[in-house]
Amino acid sequence: MGTLVDLGIKGYKNYGTHLREKYKGQRVFKVIVDGGFTCPNRDGSKGFGGCTYCNVDSFTPEPSRQNPNIKDQLLEGMSRAKTSYRADKYIVYFQPNTNTYAPVHYLKMMYDEALSVNTEDIVGFSVGTRPDCIDAEKVALLESYADRFDVDLEMGMESIYDETLDQINRGCSHGEFVAAVKLLENSKLDLCVHTIFGFPWETKEQMHGYIHEINRFPQIKFVKFHHLHVVEGSIMGAKYKKEPFKLFTLEEYTDLLCELIPMLRPDIVIQRLFGISDWDLLIAPNWGLNKSAIQTYMDKEIEKRGVVQGSQYLLK
Repeated sequence: MGTLVDLGIKGYKNYGTHLREKYKGQRVFKVIVDGGFTCPNRDGSKGFGGCTYCNVDSFTPEPSRQNPNIKDQLLEGMSRAKTSYRADKYIVYFQPNTNTYAPVHYLKMMYDEALSVNTEDIVGFSVGTRPDCIDAEKVALLESYADRFDVDLEMGMESIYDETLDQINRGCSHGEFVAAVKLLENSKLDLCVHTIFGFPWETKEQMHGYIHEINRFPQIKFVKFHHLHVVEGSIMGAKYKKEPFKLFTLEEYTDLLCELIPMLRPDIVIQRLFGISDWDLLIAPNWGLNKSAIQTYMDKEIEKRGVVQGSQYLLK
């Protein structure tokens, strides 16, 4: 007899189930678009070199990196999703770099172009950005698409501690993140917040604080949890090669997730429990498993331990 995980039942609100329920059983997949944006932490307006952990290529599919044409990227991505995963519908996902880092008229032109490709098959629109690159005018632009598509704004919180944000050369403060989140009060947009666990100078208790901070904003609908991993082409990668530092083992990170998930507000959908780069870019930690095997291991441990999202969440 199979486990609950084998039946697709998990102890947390997971993104796959959310999509199946929302779109009545249709297979919905994100198609990544590289709009050729940069970042204020790379082009000199706030800094150079980017966040110390970041190499954009580590989370951008190779076809998107090689093809600057938005329409071609989408057609190829949709075709790949249909062939490999029998996709029915798509979410257009502007992911690499900072996808609101341009004047509004330019953003509108680019978003309009992307959303005009096989529009009848597009159900969602997702835009990744930084807290210091969003304002009321850009929120209004994104909201203008919400009558036709489900629109979510994905924003990196990374850490809630300014000391950490300074150390990783983030280029913005947690106060700027809070101000950006407050812009989305009563918004039509769904907010997805991205975090990184495992900066070696942060304690487990400090990481617990991330969840308490997320819980206090009702406009946060989705979260993406990542463990810190070190990649080629990043500042942190060069430092790690000279002087390695402590990173999570698979077992340690799973232990942390089993502590965090019960604390998380029960209505929030977890889009991702972890994230790792392609093998050719990953320096550490190498857990020796592919993404599917890591996901299965985590889900089965969560089930085995009786972890239930929100079971320790107290409404205040």
